[in-house]
Parts: sequence; structure tokens; C-alpha cells
Amino acid sequence: MTSIKKAAFIGVLAIFIATWIKPLWPLEQALHSSLTVLGLAALWWVDRRWPLGNGAFVAICGFIALHSIGARWLYSNIPYDQWAQALAGWSPDAAFGWQRNHFDRLIHFLYGLCLTPALTQLARHGWPALRGGQTFTLAVMAIMCSSLTYEWFEWGIALLLSPDAAEAYNGQQGDIWDAHADMLLATLGSLLTWPLIRKSAR
Repeated sequence: MTSIKKAAFIGVLAIFIATWIKPLWPLEQALHSSLTVLGLAALWWVDRRWPLGNGAFVAICGFIALHSIGARWLYSNIPYDQWAQALAGWSPDAAFGWQRNHFDRLIHFLYGLCLTPALTQLARHGWPALRGGQTFTLAVMAIMCSSLTYEWFEWGIALLLSPDAAEAYNGQQGDIWDAHADMLLATLGSLLTWPLIRKSAR
């Protein structure tokens, strides 16, 4: 593992640990953080077996770091509007007329944006004969399928919880199309990486 990867991995571990200082909703955060732990373990194992590029590795670490921060506030409670007002005197909610907390939307978008480069590289490892466009297509399909699977998983967990706990965990915020929007944003984030991936595949 390169020094850049080591720094990124240590950094995301530090952020993950920091988010567990006096947790606000321990049970719900633990449910979300279980995927974080699995993601970190998978990243470590995959990079040892099929080394990723520095950029792809750091992008995943950045996504996991933001995921950890979101998990602390269960995504729909993260006070990004208050933070923006305190730091820049600007309110995203007021500027865009938002009625809901959109941090969960950002996370789903970044899921596609940050993981697609690594998935494309892994597709090249597995099938060296494939062209750049073909490996990219496989990566986008993997993002779409995993997003759908996650929404099923999230729905299944919510069924086991009380109505209040399910709403806190699921974070739909009254939007019946929440799962559809999340999957669409992950797909869009994935597709937006194509110019960068096409350039690196030349």
C-alpha cells in the first residue's frame, strides 16, 4: 500500500472513530455503521489482492468518511445548513427552497461517483480483454444493482423496527419516491465518471 493510500485509510479510520464519540442514536448509527466496517474491510482486502490506483482508493475513503459522518446524524438530521450558515453565512435550504435534508441524496450520488473508478479497474483486472467502455458499463451496472440491493436491505431492516425507529433509520422524510431518487442519483454519479475513465483508458 502506497503512502497516499495509508494516509487516506488512517484518516477515514480516525473520522469513523470520532463519529462514535457520544453517539446521538447508538442503535441506528450502529446499523448504518455496520456497512462502513464491511466497506473498510473490503477495501483493505481488495487493494491487497488487486491494487487500486491512488485516486480510486482515496475516492472510496472519502466516500466512507462522509458516510460515517452522515451515519452519526442518520443522514436526515445532519445540520449541514447550520454549518454552511456558520462558515459562509449562506443557507443552501433557503437558496434552493429545500424542504427536506438532502445529505442522504449527496451520499447516494457520491456512491456512484466515488466507487465507479475502482470498479472499472477491478473489471480490467478480471477481464483484461475488455475495452474501456465495456469495463465502464460493467461498473455502472454494478452500481445500479448494488443500489437496488441496498434499498431492499434498508426496507427489510425497517420492517423489523418500530415505526418511529424505522423512519429514523430509513430517512424517507415523507418522500414515497425516496428509494427511486437514491438509485437514480447513484447511477448519475457513476455515469459522470466516464470522461475521466475514458481518458485514463487511452
